Amino acid sequence: MALLIKNGEIVTASERYVADILVEGETIAQIGRDLTAPPDAEVIDATGKYIFPGFIDPHTHVHLPFMGTFACDTYETATRAALCGGTTTLIDFCIPDRSEEPLAAVETWRSKAEGQACMDYTWHMAVTRYDSEVDAQLREIVRDVGVSSFKVFLAYKGALGVDDYELFHTLKLASQLGVITTAHCENADLVSELQAQLVAAGKLGPEYHEPSRPSWVEAEGTRHLCTMARATGAHVYVVHLSCEEALRQAVEAKLKGTRVWIETLIQYLLLDKTWAERPDFEGARYVMSPPLRDISNQDVLWNALQNGLIDTLATDHAPFNLQQKDMGRGNFCLIPNGIPSLEDRVRMLYTHGVATGRLDIQRFVEVASTKAAQLFGLYPRKGTIQLGADADLVIYDPAWTGTISAKTHHMNIDYNPFEGMAVQGRCSVVTVRGNVQVRDGEFVGQKGIGRFIKREPNHF
Repeated sequence: MALLIKNGEIVTASERYVADILVEGETIAQIGRDLTAPPDAEVIDATGKYIFPGFIDPHTHVHLPFMGTFACDTYETATRAALCGGTTTLIDFCIPDRSEEPLAAVETWRSKAEGQACMDYTWHMAVTRYDSEVDAQLREIVRDVGVSSFKVFLAYKGALGVDDYELFHTLKLASQLGVITTAHCENADLVSELQAQLVAAGKLGPEYHEPSRPSWVEAEGTRHLCTMARATGAHVYVVHLSCEEALRQAVEAKLKGTRVWIETLIQYLLLDKTWAERPDFEGARYVMSPPLRDISNQDVLWNALQNGLIDTLATDHAPFNLQQKDMGRGNFCLIPNGIPSLEDRVRMLYTHGVATGRLDIQRFVEVASTKAAQLFGLYPRKGTIQLGADADLVIYDPAWTGTISAKTHHMNIDYNPFEGMAVQGRCSVVTVRGNVQVRDGEFVGQKGIGRFIKREPNHF
């Protein structure tokens, strides 16, 4: 059935205008004023509302084995929640452990997603070791599976982290294949030493997580990644950048010619390290890596997001419920790292960015959708509103007001880090390739319509 959306204000990264959109099949067929609906079309009046391209979250952990447990969302629950918050495509991380073959991990992630996802998805392929067999399988994954981005961890020594030999050769391979490499930037050895010192001193609460991996450790990891990227000619993308010190390292490298892009997270813009210092183990809810930082970093990150120094806004959605967090009650090093935010990213960015004047509305679309589509080989199929693009659309009602609460969110987790915060606007309608999946902020669509999106390398 066709779909005609009338009288909405279309906002993309480059344009803003009032028009109708006709969807036929799975793509945008016409854009114009006073379009006529085909006989079988559903007509939606979007007067007074924005029409955004579907938002893209370039950093999620839906299926995630971590620290002896698993993230508590599934591809069904995570994608339902994402859609209710306006995200229509996500890029999850396929992460083998060091003893696992990359192709085996691909099959695991495929088994979790197929028939379950309510929206389209793709993966970053994590490289947790490097040898000749891994090299061959990575080439096959890029060529045949259609994954055109890698992930490396400069943290989690002895688990997911890579050493410098592995990092250099992974980046060299990525450069040869035209693949962009995303990277968790810290200094794994420094983190290990600082953790050991704090534990030995009996400093075991969640408030010591941030001192165990302070901002200068993240800055050192960022500098190191950029040095290796310069040595190999690789294109790199710093995930979840949290602080001014790390930002300075990436920007300085960019000015010297390093091909580096930067992502930050919604929680770094709204929360600070005092949330992880809450008494009675409440702070464990806010333990993530890199940690929440001093509040002084927030203005820097907001300004960098608006002026283009930071390219994208993601979530690093990694949901662990309160019982799982309790695993680290006697030692902060054992608290599963992660904050749930997949559902709230777009609305909180609109509320605290666009509605307050801190972020231009077209820049809002760029950082939350278009730039990720361009960097990761999804554009112009995703991330924009134009003829022939997938009809992933968000009709957003800016007049609606509400409050964030775990009682009403759709994520499969028993707390919300933004509990009690006001929100401006909601997703009136969300479509995935022309299928209406959300109405009035609630999921009404079909489970399992999500497809894996194959991508071609685009960073030569």
